[in-house]
Amino acid sequence: MITLDLQVFAVTPNYTSGGTYLNGFTNPDGTPNADLSPEMKTYYSDYLIDMAGPKLVHDQFADKYPIPANKGKVIEFRKYEPLEDLEGPIQEGITPTGNKLTVKPYKASVEQYGDYIQLTDMLQLSAIDNNVVQATKLLGAQAGKTLDSITRDELNNGRNVWRPNGKTTRASLAGTDKLTVDLVFRVAAALKMQNAEPIDDAFVAIVHPYVAYDLMKDERWIDVHMYGNQDNIYDGELGKIAGVRFVESSQAKVFEQAAGTAPDKLDVYSTLIFGAHAYAITEITGGGLQHIVKQLGYGNDPLNQRSSCGWKATRAVKRLVEQYLIRIESCTGYALTKDEEIKGNQDE
Repeated sequence: MITLDLQVFAVTPNYTSGGTYLNGFTNPDGTPNADLSPEMKTYYSDYLIDMAGPKLVHDQFADKYPIPANKGKVIEFRKYEPLEDLEGPIQEGITPTGNKLTVKPYKASVEQYGDYIQLTDMLQLSAIDNNVVQATKLLGAQAGKTLDSITRDELNNGRNVWRPNGKTTRASLAGTDKLTVDLVFRVAAALKMQNAEPIDDAFVAIVHPYVAYDLMKDERWIDVHMYGNQDNIYDGELGKIAGVRFVESSQAKVFEQAAGTAPDKLDVYSTLIFGAHAYAITEITGGGLQHIVKQLGYGNDPLNQRSSCGWKATRAVKRLVEQYLIRIESCTGYALTKDEEIKGNQDE
């Protein structure tokens, strides 16, 4: 167990002539301020972002745009159109016509999300653990999963959908329609034909752990720890195959009981494979994600019984180039019943 002494950030309390100690953070008129010092704000905000970061698997590969202040709720993402190929050489002594940049705007509405935990004075007096730190840890994980889900759902609305074995609908998939290495090769080739750029050195896939099970059994699979260069490993990266680096996430989209017929319906799993600049998000740090801590006595609390810890974030996501993003829908050879998923081998 690690004990954190957060009082190292505190300001020395003031002693008034009336013989009472005030909180170190006081207003100019001497009344207690129900806010934190800048040092404490920075500490908790960094901690929240550190907790949220690993959950943001789908955000790793997006083009990121800062959230503009005082510009309304609509953010404009921009995509530069590629230049046309030259049809022939330039003529000697004659200046060619030249070219120009063409920018295509994509607009998205910025929405706000947030939650908080209320703490009581008795909880803080009686509990051993530092409740603000514990609450921040939980809220950070919640914020990361929430924001990641928003990005995931936008990407899974993409129009390019592939399915194994020539299946044309989600409902027609069967248990044998699993993601295969051959299908990954074909999708990678399709992205190359669309002139999609790799991210670093390869295309990237976001895959559910159950679907990863199907691929990792192939002898051509290369585990991440076998890479010759261990630099720039993505959060959640498992390994690579067919020129695609796979990042695992339990947040990968699952279309529950979308395939087959009752009572034997099957879940369908989404695997996203994409290149660079396929989508964009609002930037999280610097205004996108805020941590808010209120001390005892904030708001309508005459007896200093309540404090709170929370998060608030603004978010916008937009697919920029549809042809750079392909969704594979498949079933999986690794499947647990809902009862097994919940209970596993736990003792009663």
